[in-house]
Amino acid sequence: MVSVSTVVYPPGTSRWREDGTLAGDLIYLKKIPVFAHLSDEELELVEKITKVRKYRKNMIIFVEDGHGDELYFIKRGKVKISKLAEDGSEKILHFLKEGDIFAEVLLLGGGPYPATAEVLENSEIGIIENRDLEKLLTKNGEITLKILKVMADRLRQAQMHIRDLALLDAYGRLASALISLVEDHGKKKDDCTWIDINLSQQQLASVIGVSRETVARILSTWKKEKIIEIDNQLIKIKDFDALKSWL
Repeated sequence: MVSVSTVVYPPGTSRWREDGTLAGDLIYLKKIPVFAHLSDEELELVEKITKVRKYRKNMIIFVEDGHGDELYFIKRGKVKISKLAEDGSEKILHFLKEGDIFAEVLLLGGGPYPATAEVLENSEIGIIENRDLEKLLTKNGEITLKILKVMADRLRQAQMHIRDLALLDAYGRLASALISLVEDHGKKKDDCTWIDINLSQQQLASVIGVSRETVARILSTWKKEKIIEIDNQLIKIKDFDALKSWL
């Protein structure tokens, strides 16, 4: 069961500490890029229209084609966005992390969800109804611009993926996918960069549109060539230049 966390403040209750800094329940909003530029008073307005729900690993937030009229952001955790292909297989579109927003495409008028959202680990998800957010957007155009930038970035990612499918073989597609994951989820450690998501071979196959066996064969080749290392489903990139050479 999904648990909902809400905090009710009596009228007139201050949302700031005595030293003038933000209360803890507002600080997290500063870490959400689309809200980071807001004043303390504006953050309080955002918090008042936000519900925070807790999801356990593998729980579904919403399903493709279901009706939606809310904007979501990740307060804590990770989320997978995917669609069903015509043959019934899963096509993974995005892996999202703390601070990312999603379902932003429904902000203008609502409608059916274009994809399914599933949490990859225990997560806390912020939810804002579009009608409440629209009132805020009319007073703060910078939020609107940042949401439009997110939409443009995801459209560009989709176009790049279509290009990869048309022009690259399985090795090139997997290399491109890993490079994108490094850009979004990479963390430096020692002499290599690792992708901060536990990724199964099937998930990688669902990202690039090939079989799990094909992904397993490619990963095995790259491990032998010391391009990557895999530790408990965490992929470490040891030779970034060698990986890029497959593009």
